[in-house]
Amino acid sequence: MSDANAPYLLAGLKVVDAATVIAAPAAAMMLADFGADVVKVEQPGAGDMLRMISGIRTMPGAGIDYLWHMDARNKRSITLNLRSAAGLAVLHRLAAQCDVFITNHPRPVRERFGLTYDALRAANPNMIYASLTAYGERGPERDRKAFDQLAYWARSGLMDLMREEETVPAQGLPGMGDHPTATAIYAGIVTALLHRERTGKGSMVETSLLANGLWSAGAVTQGVMAGGDMSGFREWRRNPQFLFRPYRCSDGRWLQFNMVRTEELMYLLLTGMDAMHLLADERFATWEAANQNRTELKELIQEIVGQRSSDDWLAVFETLEVPVNRVAIVEESPTDAQVLENRMVIPVTDPAFEMPRVVTHPIQVSGVPHVEPRPGPRLGEHTEEILAELGYGADTIAAMREEGAL
Repeated sequence: MSDANAPYLLAGLKVVDAATVIAAPAAAMMLADFGADVVKVEQPGAGDMLRMISGIRTMPGAGIDYLWHMDARNKRSITLNLRSAAGLAVLHRLAAQCDVFITNHPRPVRERFGLTYDALRAANPNMIYASLTAYGERGPERDRKAFDQLAYWARSGLMDLMREEETVPAQGLPGMGDHPTATAIYAGIVTALLHRERTGKGSMVETSLLANGLWSAGAVTQGVMAGGDMSGFREWRRNPQFLFRPYRCSDGRWLQFNMVRTEELMYLLLTGMDAMHLLADERFATWEAANQNRTELKELIQEIVGQRSSDDWLAVFETLEVPVNRVAIVEESPTDAQVLENRMVIPVTDPAFEMPRVVTHPIQVSGVPHVEPRPGPRLGEHTEEILAELGYGADTIAAMREEGAL
């Protein structure tokens, strides 16, 4: 590691990012953010598919590899052809000298290349081996491949739960399950590092996209585990209580009322809406009656809300201290004061980053600074540098390049 990383908590920690796309590489980025030396291992040619996702038609067009810079920042890149003996030997040497090895390669690939935990810990028993799979390390689906859209979103049940009745299940956002899963991988690695510090022993960290999807749906999934009545839950979801649905304002924006959960707050809400007359209607005179006649009440509330803009309503409810908020749109995030002041998005000064700010992970610890964001590395940018650190001479490196190992 360079002296520049010395002030950071994880300075000197050697991490091998032998993973692809988002979840596992993003966990490696989080380690790099706190000063770890992360070596990104990629195949020669196209490299990690993450380099290309920003340019596909279904993504916001920016002309910049923004996902690559976000999730590969502060790393070094080496290209290795793992189908060549020399290239695979380099990866094994990296693994033998690292503190943390991160992979999401399918099990058959790991077995073929000798990259399982059991194989690698023979040479490095103190290593932390972080394994991400789609569906878990065991069971009939252990070898199945999947992105988060399949394993986190669809297989966990979230895709079914997050829709209105009789509508088609919605596709998730790119990386929607990957980034929360990255945080879980990071937490597992840090826990394992503490375990190593106290016991001197390495260990294997494992998680899956499915496990994280189930965890995200845990409030409902646990109800199922407890024998809860899902028919009643689904019936309620079909026609929720009148304050458990969004309402559209005159400017086309939506308000979310579902923190209004007491009669006192409901009275304040209706006062702000100049709708206390609704309580004179016997259909809505009590909380129970209002809930029983919620379909009619929702229509009346929508009619009132639709007469004014969301800005108007937010001003009214803020004065009354009623917890109402507007459904945000992502286009607002670059200028969102709450987001910026809490460093959910951080500024970037390196012009090579090509963007003035970047979305960052949610881990912030007082007294533990983040590394200044540097752009994701060019494919193979640090290959010769890393090989030299491993003890390879210039002639050997040239020969390896000639034979297609790099």
